[in-house]
Amino acid sequence: MKDANTFASFIATLEKVASQMGAHPDIVKYLSVPQRVIQVELPVEKDDGSIEIFHGYRVQHNNARGPYKGGVRFHPSVDIDEVKALAAWMSLKTAVMNLPYGGAKGGVTVDPHSLTDRELQRLSRLFVERLGPFIGPTTDIPAPDVNTNAQIMAWFADEYMRLNGNDGHAEAAFTGKPVALGGSLGREEATGHGGLVVLLEYLKATGKNPKDMTVAVQGFGNVGSHFAHLADKAGFRIVAVSDSEGGLYYKDGCNVEAMIQSLTAGGKLEKNICYPKKSVTDVQDDMNSCEPISNKNLLELDVDILVPAAVENQLTEDNANNIKASIVLELANGPTTPEADQVLNDNNITVIPDILANAGGVTVSYFEWTQNLQNLYWSEEEVNTKLDQKMRTAMQEVLQTKKDYACTLREAAYRLAVGRLQDAMLLRGWIHPRKEDQNGKVNGD
Repeated sequence: MKDANTFASFIATLEKVASQMGAHPDIVKYLSVPQRVIQVELPVEKDDGSIEIFHGYRVQHNNARGPYKGGVRFHPSVDIDEVKALAAWMSLKTAVMNLPYGGAKGGVTVDPHSLTDRELQRLSRLFVERLGPFIGPTTDIPAPDVNTNAQIMAWFADEYMRLNGNDGHAEAAFTGKPVALGGSLGREEATGHGGLVVLLEYLKATGKNPKDMTVAVQGFGNVGSHFAHLADKAGFRIVAVSDSEGGLYYKDGCNVEAMIQSLTAGGKLEKNICYPKKSVTDVQDDMNSCEPISNKNLLELDVDILVPAAVENQLTEDNANNIKASIVLELANGPTTPEADQVLNDNNITVIPDILANAGGVTVSYFEWTQNLQNLYWSEEEVNTKLDQKMRTAMQEVLQTKKDYACTLREAAYRLAVGRLQDAMLLRGWIHPRKEDQNGKVNGD
């Protein structure tokens, strides 16, 4: 479902919210255009001696609030439109979380599973070399994203230090690194963890009990699997999960821990064995307890909470009227198009937006960066406590903004983010106060 223009979806929501809040007219102009777009060609020598050329991108959207920050994804469908949108959402995400960062994103158009370990390392190192002076601990700080991980961040960081030396802060040029190389405890599960905290805070505010709620998770990668595991422990009933090739539906709930343990070497769900919510030893041949389900049908299940945790543009005007969940928790970036968002709102379906719901990853990346700069490292308990506090505070601020302006949660999150970006641009002198505004503040902010 990637036909929709992803960057146009960002612009549509930005313009709508900026108009509603009476934002400075120049703010939309600034946020509608990335500050820098870097495109590189990456000729990689394959193990057989042949050369294959890959296309790489880094989009630095806005740095009014601090260094650019955002992940790097390796995926066959990566293109410049997608990376521009993801970078723009990062600018809003770091602002809604009140982190001292701007927004960026990177990507390489490649199927990493088609490369050997040596080929993947060559590609990773060459990408960092080509980005050259445009990245660094006070300039632009990449992190993992789709199909990238701590190992790839280790190669990134090592190549950066090889090229630039280690001045004591070079390890802070990347986050999501292995703990042994300066990574933070709690980083791997941070996005799923943060999403659960936000969901629980919303349910607390609306008087709902997690133990009464069913959940379907589209996307069982790092984010989706960690969320499902933590949500299961919190009392939710996980009834469906899927990967890119489809999934399984369990009417009475599944054994999430067993499903995670059974993931294939490529991270795929084992679809020939069912794991209902009972003893694992009882279910090796029990295929009557679950049934195969497509990603399309999973999105349309009659559940309480739908969690798109895969890729963009999964909820569109074509299927939005078929969504039966009462809450959509966006753990993927941009899973809902503006047209679908309007339909869901009209149908009284609450959407907890991506720039809030999946911000746990960048928040713990901020913790990692801070630890690297200070050369002072925290326990996993300290990291999780700080993450919980940041996520709860952000959710409370978004809920209060929703109440104050009678808007959706997405519009509330955008209001907070755009307001903070606008304040930074006014103070920097990038835009100038209007005569009708006082002290550089826009009416209603």
